[in-house]
Amino acid sequence: MSYRGKFFIVMVSVAISLYAVFGGILKNFPSFAQQPINDAGAQVRIFESVLQHIQNDYVDEPNLEKVRAGALRGLAYGLDPYSSYLTADQVKDFQAKKTTNNLVGIGAEFSQVSSYLYVISVTKNSPAEKAGLKAGDVIEYIENKATRDISLYDARQLLLGEPNSKVNLRVLRAGAKPQTIAVVRGGYKIPEVETRLEAGKVGVIKVYSLETGEAKDIRNRLTELAKQGVQKIILDLRGVSAGDINEAVEVANLFIKDGNLAQVIGRENKVTQTFAADAGKHLFDGKVVALIDLGTSGAAEVVAGAILDRQRGEVVGEKSFGAGTQQQLFTLRGGDGLLLTTAKWASPSGKPFLANERTDSGVKPSIEVKRPDTPEPLEVEDLIDQQEQEKQQPNPQATPTPVPSPTPKPNPEDLQLKKALELLQDKAQAAKAGE
Repeated sequence: MSYRGKFFIVMVSVAISLYAVFGGILKNFPSFAQQPINDAGAQVRIFESVLQHIQNDYVDEPNLEKVRAGALRGLAYGLDPYSSYLTADQVKDFQAKKTTNNLVGIGAEFSQVSSYLYVISVTKNSPAEKAGLKAGDVIEYIENKATRDISLYDARQLLLGEPNSKVNLRVLRAGAKPQTIAVVRGGYKIPEVETRLEAGKVGVIKVYSLETGEAKDIRNRLTELAKQGVQKIILDLRGVSAGDINEAVEVANLFIKDGNLAQVIGRENKVTQTFAADAGKHLFDGKVVALIDLGTSGAAEVVAGAILDRQRGEVVGEKSFGAGTQQQLFTLRGGDGLLLTTAKWASPSGKPFLANERTDSGVKPSIEVKRPDTPEPLEVEDLIDQQEQEKQQPNPQATPTPVPSPTPKPNPEDLQLKKALELLQDKAQAAKAGE
């Protein structure tokens, strides 16, 4: 096919995608300021102008297939971390993994913050935890791939591999020098729900996941606590990221007898689904306090949001991360695909947990309490400063830096749990329970 023929195909395919998806991603360019933001036609004309310059003025003959793929990746990237353009091969892999998947991961939940891969939470006893990865870490490189240059979907795929294979991660962490952590991929088991009794007839339920089946386990554990005379519950949702909205609704229903528990919000902020409490599934009428932190996201935010919005109890801790979306795969011409966010999870009041602005995302606790061992999140400026420091060092990615064995330290006081106990007990009981 001639160069001009290829150029025509690229222009048409990208133009169609622009119209089909949204009105452009070039709003950060100065010339964009003169164009109507939501006018898809105006954005296509801008893109046509760029392509014309590429055709007429670029120094070499460009690889137009590469140009098209890059443009479509940019379209998806301009939406949210969870939307992604997939090549034809990736679409096949995506569909195949729905039925069979022999690859394993490292046991952590991720998102993207300021273009970098961000660790929301790390599963207990997983390969990631054993290697020293922590919630709040920023992964700058996966092997030799800069995470700021790839989609969240691509990053997740790079972390998958054969059992016992190794992946090197360049990690940036607040208050520490950049390091390369080697993680050995492998299977791991998500811990089961844990419970314990505290003074004053308080039961603590520690949740690690809200995947399918977890709600039933939590119900059984709550029933056992009630039989032991527990009258107050602390529901620990800290570090819980993985899960399903239906499981989250089932858990919220244990504590909330009636009314709405969650919503799914579609285009133009229209409610596409409402989850109402089932009185027959309600189990516990006593006082409730939920614990959340920056590692709380997705399904766990559904539970916390329901408790908060329905004024069922206090939510103690730190603002949650902000996630909870639904994606749909749209197959494009040639077999490529667009994994597109089509809905967001929201609290009963209709507030989506993932907002357009990072600062507006998540569940804000009714009582904020920070833990002394919680790292401060890295800002973009910190990342840039660390990168500049690394440039002054020869070949910073050459050899993985082993994680030193941590020096045993006394566990810091759990101030969030202590506050929850204070809310449910008198001060004398709380002091005794915290010993």
